[in-house]
Amino acid sequence: MDYFPLFCQLKGRACLLVGAGEVAERKARLLLDAGAALTVVALEFTPQFQQWAAEGQLQQVAGEFSADLLDDKWLVIAATDNESLNQQVSQAAEQRRIFCNLVDAPQNASFIMPSIIDRSPLMIAVSSGGNAPVLARLMRERLEAMLPLHLGKLAELAGSLRQRVKQHYSNASTRRRWWEKLFNHQRLAQSLANNDAQQSTDFIEQLFAQPIEDQGEVVLVGAGPGDASLLTLKALQQIQLADVVVYDRLVSDEVLNMVRRDAERIFVGKRAGDHCVPQSQINQILLEQAQRGKRVVRLKGGDPFIFGRGGEELEVLAAAGIGFSVVPGITAASGCAAYSGIPLTHRDYAQSVRFVTGHAKQDGELDWSCLAQDKQTLVFYMGLSQAAEIQRQLSDHGLALTTPVALVENGTSVRQRVVTGELAQLGQLATQVKSPSLIIIGGVVGLRKKLNWFASYPQAD
Repeated sequence: MDYFPLFCQLKGRACLLVGAGEVAERKARLLLDAGAALTVVALEFTPQFQQWAAEGQLQQVAGEFSADLLDDKWLVIAATDNESLNQQVSQAAEQRRIFCNLVDAPQNASFIMPSIIDRSPLMIAVSSGGNAPVLARLMRERLEAMLPLHLGKLAELAGSLRQRVKQHYSNASTRRRWWEKLFNHQRLAQSLANNDAQQSTDFIEQLFAQPIEDQGEVVLVGAGPGDASLLTLKALQQIQLADVVVYDRLVSDEVLNMVRRDAERIFVGKRAGDHCVPQSQINQILLEQAQRGKRVVRLKGGDPFIFGRGGEELEVLAAAGIGFSVVPGITAASGCAAYSGIPLTHRDYAQSVRFVTGHAKQDGELDWSCLAQDKQTLVFYMGLSQAAEIQRQLSDHGLALTTPVALVENGTSVRQRVVTGELAQLGQLATQVKSPSLIIIGGVVGLRKKLNWFASYPQAD
């Protein structure tokens, strides 16, 4: 360990900043945010420093640095473009045993400034020991994107509950499990993010009232259309917290590779030679796992509320009193269309878009006369086996046989293929692709040759 990681309490404590340029501004912001009593010495000051001084946030000293300015200071930062002056500051601080940071010279500094993720009171610092500051910044940006903004509120809430939890649970392991439930409680997190104090209080009381082992819940998570990079941040967080992941065949291997390694995985989809797990059995699996106190993620391809039967599963959970929440996903229509260069709506070609399940019965259940209207885009999910019937019905109800169509196989993945043609060819085109495939019908498909910005994917026409 090259540096000892340490968080300093600087509120109200005297600190010195030498230099008042743009780099010094960044250091000053951090010190002011920490509540330091800041003195800045420089020959010239940027407008920002002048504004801070006018607002009484810091004290300016116009002139050369002198060692007596270090008297009674807790720490000092040398942030000038004069290397000799920075070294002078460092030596004076060393003699007085005051921690000193030198901008762009970490090897000569007694402390370094890390990259910071601020979720006060939760603070996370990332440092490369001054060797690779850009790498540290990139790591900070990735962590910043992964960590919800409400974490600070959650940390404050935890602080207010510590004594109560200690009194309520005498056993240390039980307390730890209770805290895990608190920090992983998705509905509580949402109520904190929404500043809903009453709902947050209700969830806390429920956690105290229920036995620890009976507090399982289910999170419906949309896995997106295939490309793992299309997972939402919230979806990624949930699959990495799960005890059990129940998934179907439309969830890509790339997404499954991001699931927590020690989580139990239960496949409920259909594979070659296997029968599809009945929906009633899937419902029972979710129910039983949650009743065992497990945190269950029901991982569905695309969005769980668009032809994913997510609503049916939640009805069963609600009837049994099992807690649940939903994380939307990028639906296949949006993902496949975007990766194929097909806008789902366009002012000149389509003023509306309709999502249609191809599993509908062929006895008139669909309103084909409405579907055959012009100036709209139709997206058929699971319609490959019904492609010829879709072609016939739309044609019989007035949609021109020259209407452009596209079939997108393995959409958004590196295996994506796109076959295009006209409505008159739909039945025949469907024999050229394999499931899972999406059917897109409408004038917007004709824009693909112009707008296919994902041409790097292996696609066929």
